[in-house]
Amino acid sequence: MKSKKRLLIHPDETIKGAMKKLNETAEKTLLVVDNLGKLLGTVTDGDIRRFVLKYGHLNGKVKDLYNPNPVTLIEGNFNAELVRKLFLEHRVELIPITDKRGHVIDYISWSEFFKGEKKLTPSRWRGDLNIPVVIMAGGKGTRLKPFTKVFPKPLIPVGDKPMIETIIDHFRNFGVSRFYVIVNYKGYLIETYFNGIAKDYQIEFIYEKKYLGTAGSLKLLEEKIEGDFIVSNCDILVNADFPEILDFHRKNGAIFTSVTAFQHYKIPYGVVKTKPSGLIEDIEEKPEYVFQINTGVYLLRRKVLDYIKPDEYLDMPVLIKRLIENGEKVFAYPVQQSQYVDFGQWDEYKRALKILEDLWNV
Repeated sequence: MKSKKRLLIHPDETIKGAMKKLNETAEKTLLVVDNLGKLLGTVTDGDIRRFVLKYGHLNGKVKDLYNPNPVTLIEGNFNAELVRKLFLEHRVELIPITDKRGHVIDYISWSEFFKGEKKLTPSRWRGDLNIPVVIMAGGKGTRLKPFTKVFPKPLIPVGDKPMIETIIDHFRNFGVSRFYVIVNYKGYLIETYFNGIAKDYQIEFIYEKKYLGTAGSLKLLEEKIEGDFIVSNCDILVNADFPEILDFHRKNGAIFTSVTAFQHYKIPYGVVKTKPSGLIEDIEEKPEYVFQINTGVYLLRRKVLDYIKPDEYLDMPVLIKRLIENGEKVFAYPVQQSQYVDFGQWDEYKRALKILEDLWNV
């Protein structure tokens, strides 16, 4: 078992502080304790997401959103059979262990307990995610030059597989069995790679004759897609519960759901606010801001394709604005910063390898 100290948080801590702490730990749960270390509840990324979706902001404290009735274990009063039963029944990421007075003394995480059973996840979903995934793999990968002068970006290795196969394997964990890959630059190399490997899923390559932007080529799928489908850039991996995202998408009657990620930015200087005359009104020392950024992973209804013209160059932000301007329901589903992996530029590529290494070692 691991040190519990990094998971402890006080109910008066800010929600932004809780988010930062979640991103700094490999676990997805924080333990809310009082000044004496007595367990009051738990906070997960799901609790924060529900708060943001309800109120539209992150201004608040942990006490405004934590779960006061978590699944717990009492020291000396459990065995492996009970732990397994509680995990499978409640599908939680972590179970705190307390003494008889309720003070936190340790915890057991899902990843620790089920180590070696990698396909067993705490997702609340049952059955296969029976919708197709479209992977946008037509770009030139200019941010990863000079590597992409020789290979198309989707074939850049991540571990012992190219990044596009890593992304496909991730969706396979949710039971996805049908993939469409939109290609352009060196697309024949990508198709040749997949023709030479064993696979237990269907994959079809769609060639765009000219560059149509990050959304325009979706029109090529008009005769192939029915109902909902997922779109993913070829250099992005979001470690989220996609069946839960699909459920969110459908319950809200969304035509388009963007998977967003919280990003923390700390200004390393004092930020000065002035009046038009130049008179200083206020100064904030090294402020920290939290934004939701677009990850490049989306869940769409087939109707979205009606908003794209044939052979039209169209980028995804323009398509989103077009949907909003026409009164369509467009939603955001936020995940934690640590759940978002970007392979698209060298610095991020190196960071992504470390994140995925941690995931694979679970």
